[in-house]
Amino acid sequence: MFKKILVANRGEIALRIQRACRELGVKAVMVYSEADRDAKYVKLAEEAVCIGPAPSPLSYLNMPAIISAAEVTDAEAIHPGYGFLSENADFAERVEKSGFQFIGPSPESIRIMGDKVSAKQAMIRAGVPCVPGSEGELPDDPVQIRRIAKTIGYPVIIKAAGGGGGRGMRVVHTEAALINAVQMTKAEAGAAFGNPAVYMEKFLQNPRHIEIQVLADKHRNAVYLGERDCSMQRRHQKVIEEAPAPGIPRKLIERIGERCVAACKKIGYRGAGTFEFLYENGEFYFIEMNTRVQVEHPVTEWITGVDIVKTQIMVAAGEKLPFTQRQIEIRGHAIECRVNAEDPYKFTPSPGRITMWHAPGGPGVRVDSHAYTNYYVPPNYDSMIGKIIVHGDTREEALARMRTALSETVIEGINTNIPLHRELMVDAKFMAGGTNIHYLEEWLTHHKR
Repeated sequence: MFKKILVANRGEIALRIQRACRELGVKAVMVYSEADRDAKYVKLAEEAVCIGPAPSPLSYLNMPAIISAAEVTDAEAIHPGYGFLSENADFAERVEKSGFQFIGPSPESIRIMGDKVSAKQAMIRAGVPCVPGSEGELPDDPVQIRRIAKTIGYPVIIKAAGGGGGRGMRVVHTEAALINAVQMTKAEAGAAFGNPAVYMEKFLQNPRHIEIQVLADKHRNAVYLGERDCSMQRRHQKVIEEAPAPGIPRKLIERIGERCVAACKKIGYRGAGTFEFLYENGEFYFIEMNTRVQVEHPVTEWITGVDIVKTQIMVAAGEKLPFTQRQIEIRGHAIECRVNAEDPYKFTPSPGRITMWHAPGGPGVRVDSHAYTNYYVPPNYDSMIGKIIVHGDTREEALARMRTALSETVIEGINTNIPLHRELMVDAKFMAGGTNIHYLEEWLTHHKR
């Protein structure tokens, strides 16, 4: 086991990794920007290093600053959390070339799975079902592009090969709009991701977003930890997640889970990862793989009893997975609500000082947050300030616990999306389970404030 790990992130995930290190008896070095000087995990840290001013490119995306912080503190490994540099293959490579262990997959795995075209090709070879689409990146010839679209059938979606986070996508309903949409997406992709390559897929009308959590070690052992339903989204950003997914037969989950495990073994994957699928009419279609820990990992931790972050650290240190697939049991139901510092209906960011912070408690309630009374939410980063996660023996019990937890939550001084969550927890269709990825956006258009 490592003696010291540098945590190359901020916010609630930095605190989450710090706690996992403490439990493992590992020292955690926290890095922070000038804007995060008063963060809870910095105050709790045994060692903390300021890596630059507030803007991310000068701090959390500054590779030399992070690596030199690891050098001066004698850290042995770097945990990237999620976002920032977590899925940057060049960063993983630089970490390992500098003599540190990257707590995540190999740079090669990140490269394969980070490019949507190569990821899809790898999944087809591994027998994982994919959305019907182009063989690889789209050619320049408009005649060929039209032919591909005709074979797939409209509507189609044009996606950036190097995209992510819901950016670099365009839905096309008619042949007349096709070539212009391809050219616009290419230009956007080149500007946003430094890679103008795009590909085409069938646009599924009313799918659900289902993901499979996997863990793999360096000894070719891999397991899947059930599934999560992340269909409650706005502009491709998840708002509520739950596990297991309501109404999907276990046999289908087992079949797709086994294929994900086989894919991990085939590409030599190590660490935590998530296979994301669209699910429609009883069929799963692979869309991408996230080669990192995810925001919504707590719902899986609660239904399986597996500590994903601690396991990430253990397998990075060379240990074998401490359990087999047979030992993993799904128990009860878990729901997570992301708490964002934003207007609950207009979604405009609401940075500023929190004058009152009262977190909920009680049986089956977990709050992952770095916020506290008098904490200043900086305007420089993502608006998420925490997550409320609940667990119950049944989905109904979990919903009741979440309603109670949300009613107890008090955050003053800034706007948050708690009022939106309170409404959604009593929405008849959400309570029934199985809403598709468009449901929340449609709900918001009918509930305008």
